[in-house]
Amino acid sequence: MEINFLALLVAAVSTLLVGFVWYHPKVFGTIWMKEAAMTEEKMKGSNMALIFGMAVFYAFLIAMVLQFLVIHQWGAVSMTGGEIATAKPSYTAFMADYGTTFRTFKHGMLHGFITGLFLALPIIGTNALFEKRSWKYTLVSGGFWIVCFMLMGGIICAWS
Repeated sequence: MEINFLALLVAAVSTLLVGFVWYHPKVFGTIWMKEAAMTEEKMKGSNMALIFGMAVFYAFLIAMVLQFLVIHQWGAVSMTGGEIATAKPSYTAFMADYGTTFRTFKHGMLHGFITGLFLALPIIGTNALFEKRSWKYTLVSGGFWIVCFMLMGGIICAWS
């Protein structure tokens, strides 16, 4: 299997699109600003190009890891030591039989949801506890990443 960098980049950029909707004032933006103690004045002094660029970079790193969680066939690749050229015939036979099994947008979304719920949300929740943030902040931020992981997982699983 080869890494589809274009799929990973599209998945990473999708987080910006989700963010534009999720953090819109008519959706969760007003709640997030209040709970994060963010103001329009604080935001005006920001280098938004740098922020968005780094956000896509970080999302790309997430996508790199997410592909191994949403595509089952990477498990077979890892069992060969990552060297497909030297893999045993059983690997080739396995991939011939199961190479496209569970490679749908829907299945990727399922694994994205599971990863978001059991990985992203607890990380955000733990940080929120120590930062003395509210449960609203945790749910808004955690919910954002759950939705992003679902969309990213769907893109990666269906396209890679």
